[in-house]
Amino acid sequence: MGVAKIGEFLVIVLVILAFLLLLGGVGIYVLVKLGKKAAVKARQATTRLTTHVNAMGTGDAAEVERLRLDLRREVSLTRQAVEQAQRQGWGLGELPRLLADLTAQADVHDGQLGMYAQQRRLSPYVDHATLDRLREHQAKLTAMCARIRADLLGDQVQHTATGIADLHSRTDLEIEARRRAPDPLDEIDELYRRTMEERRDLP
Repeated sequence: MGVAKIGEFLVIVLVILAFLLLLGGVGIYVLVKLGKKAAVKARQATTRLTTHVNAMGTGDAAEVERLRLDLRREVSLTRQAVEQAQRQGWGLGELPRLLADLTAQADVHDGQLGMYAQQRRLSPYVDHATLDRLREHQAKLTAMCARIRADLLGDQVQHTATGIADLHSRTDLEIEARRRAPDPLDEIDELYRRTMEERRDLP
C-alpha cells in the first residue's frame, strides 16, 4: 500500500514537472517572438532616424534622403485614406490591391534611393543620369498617391453632399410640420381689425 502511494505521488510530481516545463517552453517561445519583433521595430526606428538625420544635410545624398521621406509620407497618407474608406464601407473595387502593388513598388524605389544616397556619400563621382531617373520615378509614384487620395476625397465630399442635402430636406419638413396651421377665426379677426383701422383712417 505504501509503495502504491509513493508511486501515485511520483506520478503527480512528474505531471506537475511536465506541466511546468511546458509552461516554461511556451514562455521562452513567446519571449523569443517578442524579442524578434522588438529588434525589427528598433531596426526600423533606427533606419527612420538615420534617414531624417541624413536628410538635414546638403547635396545630392541629402536630397535623395528627403525624397525617401516624402515618398514614405505620401504612401502612408494614401494608405490611411484607403483604410478610412474601407471602414466606412465604400465600394473600392481593386483600389486596395492597387495600393498594395503601389506600396511594394514604393519600397523597391525607397531601397534604390537609399543605395544611391549611400554611394553618393562615399564617392565623389556623381551619376546624374541615375539621379534624374530616380527623380522621375519618385514624381510618378507620388503623383499616383495624390490621385488616389484626390479620388477618395471626391467620393467623400459627394457622400457628404448627399447626406447634407437629405438632412436639409428633413429639417425643412420637420420645421414645416411643427408650424401651427393658421386658425380661420384668427384670420377673420385680423381682417376685421384691419378693416376697422382703415375706416378710422378715412376722412
